[in-house]
Amino acid sequence: MGIIEAAKLIFEYAKYSEEGNIESVVRAIDGIDLDIEPGQFIAILGHNGSGKSTLAKQMNAILTPTDGTLYVDGKDTRREENIWPIRQTAGMVFQNPDNQIIGTVVEEDVGFGPENMGVPTEEIWERVEKSLKSVGMWEYRKNSPNKLSGGQKQRVAIAGVVAMRPKCIVLDEPTAMLDPNGRREVISTAQELNKKEGVTVILITHYMDEVIDADKVFVMDKGKIVMQGTPREIFAQVEKLKQYRLDVPQVTLLSYELRQAGVNLPECVLTVEELLEELEKIRQQEGEDHGNQN
Repeated sequence: MGIIEAAKLIFEYAKYSEEGNIESVVRAIDGIDLDIEPGQFIAILGHNGSGKSTLAKQMNAILTPTDGTLYVDGKDTRREENIWPIRQTAGMVFQNPDNQIIGTVVEEDVGFGPENMGVPTEEIWERVEKSLKSVGMWEYRKNSPNKLSGGQKQRVAIAGVVAMRPKCIVLDEPTAMLDPNGRREVISTAQELNKKEGVTVILITHYMDEVIDADKVFVMDKGKIVMQGTPREIFAQVEKLKQYRLDVPQVTLLSYELRQAGVNLPECVLTVEELLEELEKIRQQEGEDHGNQN
């Protein structure tokens, strides 16, 4: 059984005029089927307005289907009695950490969720310690969140979700407001939680380089899933991604252009190390060929 299962999922909302009349109905999600297995690292890509953040909010029952179904850990998101269990199963991390941090001290903020769930005090502090250590923020436990960098705040927000022991964490563009260092910190934190704790991670993003280590990538456009596969399968399709107004990682684009120019490279290169390795092979081969000619 998948941890997130969607069948023919549709979500529509009304657009109102200034007078308060319905002007049009927008279909933000248009017939999506999804099956995400426990323990996977999933990336969902899409241009602004593609429906990816709306889909993220469905996974946490912030929004519920207009039609079709979405099950989180076997629970139907449309049933009122399932909403609280679903939110405990699928924790949500938003774009702006300031909207999620409410405590004046880091450790108190992280303990807030478990306290609300009625977890015994002793266990709360055990969870706070484990969660902060898992995101590399234990040494900042006595600090005020206001004094932290954007990346550090986002890691505290993730720790707050981890302390509630969700099976799945949905990260809705968690690095959109961060500098490159902050982005790296947050993505490596998500990868660690996935590998070491076995937490299912669903990363919603439009940064291509954040998804190269994902198990599977879904590309959304106009409310539909238009591509799916491994990062290598997706990024091999440079021209198709351009049609959906998406880029590929810079090193992938460079190797693609080198291939177009006649350099004998594999169809899809994802990392700088991989490209250097392939170029070194070519250099050695050319050296051998040159030696044989002499």
